[in-house]
Amino acid sequence: MSKAIVISKTGGTEVLEWREHPVGNPGPGEVRIRHEAVGLNYIDVYFRSGVYPAPNGLPLVPGNEGAGTVLALGEGVSGLAIGDRVAYVGPLGAYAEERVVPAAVLVKVPDDVGLDTAAAMMLKGMTAEYLLCRTYAVKAGDTILFHAAAGGVGLIAGQWAKSLGATVIGTVGSEEKAELARGHGYDHVINYRSEDFVARVKDLTGGRGVDVVYDSVGKDTYPGSLDCLRPRGLWAAFGQSSGAIESFDLSLLAKKGSLYATRPSIFVYNAARADLEKSAAALFAAVASGAVRIEIKQRYALADAAKAHADLEGRATTGATVLVP
Repeated sequence: MSKAIVISKTGGTEVLEWREHPVGNPGPGEVRIRHEAVGLNYIDVYFRSGVYPAPNGLPLVPGNEGAGTVLALGEGVSGLAIGDRVAYVGPLGAYAEERVVPAAVLVKVPDDVGLDTAAAMMLKGMTAEYLLCRTYAVKAGDTILFHAAAGGVGLIAGQWAKSLGATVIGTVGSEEKAELARGHGYDHVINYRSEDFVARVKDLTGGRGVDVVYDSVGKDTYPGSLDCLRPRGLWAAFGQSSGAIESFDLSLLAKKGSLYATRPSIFVYNAARADLEKSAAALFAAVASGAVRIEIKQRYALADAAKAHADLEGRATTGATVLVP
């Protein structure tokens, strides 16, 4: 019997219960893995609190990201062997010592990448990849704005965008986080607690605005994010850590410069196996080249997931965090 964090009802951090949880044997097309590390992401909070409904109801084991070794293979699985080092972004269930996962979501981890590093970077790194390379293909000469620049996605995106030749602007909530962002590719960092980020962006761009805003904050940055864009710029709203935007007036896009808006999701962008493989390969290549450094800033025991969630929601974390079984 393996242990896992189980949620029987949605709510605060108190609903995260560490207990024995059956794993079972892998069925056709499935693999049983032992986790070495599990990634902590804000989407985990959404499922815990009920902002996102559990796709298969309650109880649920949260977590979409992990890395470990293959223990057993189900019928029909090819290209993997027992003992392989693997990582994934996949269906809920990562907050566990062991789990069964579809083979289709697994990618092999290169020998020069630690499994804890893989667990820390798959969701955040492939999110950065699809945002920067596919949602809006950042190129040399572009100017971008990335909210939550000192977060897990933000630190990866800042480095990656800089390597693509962009001018990178980020927002943060403290001077400590500003220093961290500056060390990860950001040319300009705005502390939104002491500065008007819209006015500062306009000043930095000579009144033009940025080509794209990547926004995982939501309520607190809307509609300011739209005011930071150049005419026909793109607002990519990929999260809502400060709360949902309660109403969205489509006519604002016309009023503020014939803007584009999108609500992308990694699970759509990487739904096809070919896209997943390309995304993971691009991430591993960016890390191998040195263009992107992955730094684990916090580690918690998986049993202490409630503490990790409290720190994440309290904005007491920076960069990547892993939970260790």
